Amino acid sequence: MSIFSGFFSKEKKESLDQGLQKSKDNFFGKLTKAIAGKSTVDDAVLDNLEEILISSDVGVETTLKIIGRIQDRVSRDKYLGTSELDRILREEIASLLAENNSQDLADFEVPDGIKPYVIMVVGVNGVGKTTTIGKLAAQYKKKGKSVVLGAGDTFRAAAVEQLKLWGERIGVPVVSLGMNTDPSAVAFDTLKKGLEMNADIIIIDTAGRLHTKINLMAELSKIKRVMEKVIPSAPHDVMLVLDGSTGQNAVIQAREFTKATEVTCLTITKLDGTAKGGVVIGISDEFKIPVNYIGVGEKVDDLQVFNKLEFVNSLFQQN
Repeated sequence: MSIFSGFFSKEKKESLDQGLQKSKDNFFGKLTKAIAGKSTVDDAVLDNLEEILISSDVGVETTLKIIGRIQDRVSRDKYLGTSELDRILREEIASLLAENNSQDLADFEVPDGIKPYVIMVVGVNGVGKTTTIGKLAAQYKKKGKSVVLGAGDTFRAAAVEQLKLWGERIGVPVVSLGMNTDPSAVAFDTLKKGLEMNADIIIIDTAGRLHTKINLMAELSKIKRVMEKVIPSAPHDVMLVLDGSTGQNAVIQAREFTKATEVTCLTITKLDGTAKGGVVIGISDEFKIPVNYIGVGEKVDDLQVFNKLEFVNSLFQQN
């Protein structure tokens, strides 16, 4: 059986394929030009491929790893043709991602035996953080889980109101203390509410100011300390949300946040509106932090559990 055999339902696979269409068109358009008139994978083809991968925001270090793997394949098989290049790319990138020692989630799930499961969500403004929280809560509720949300991005009225709207829409309680209140107090009250309700999952939004602001990072540490007073093991996950359409800027944000706080998982949003889908490969390879979810559209179900093989299959499978 092929390693690219399907894991997803037909609907989810179609959503993933559509969401990555711009990235796919961009990549294969450049690849077709790079191998025009070539029958074998020579140095010129590899140089062009390197340029294509970097311009697709895969990142320099990850690109060099991929090129090195393909060079090894070429040296082993002297008759490797350009017609096989897309298949080899898929295999080598899937293999590279599989070495990152992170297990793909089977579904929207949380580990057994931890209740409530507390997720603190971090990320700069504009990456789709609050929307991701709403979609995530909706997916968990669909699975029969009880969810409580905490509106801890108290420096933006829009963020607080947006989370309240999500709560009303999907029937999930939202704890809010209003604008300009202490985010740690919001986290404290949300965890208390979650314990009172015997909730399965608690998700805390946090302020999305610039990742270079030292006071924000101190604030995240304070929120974590306050959570521990209510639930000693909280938060169980610190999820960093990144906007995939910003390409290498998302990588820079990931570097800053991982230096400042213990990020345990990633969500990469807005992949449907960009040709920079390759950034997921680079981020996954560089940080060795699980990419749990990706956003490939506006609908709730377009927030998908990230599966390495399905992603590579969609990104590198020609129409």
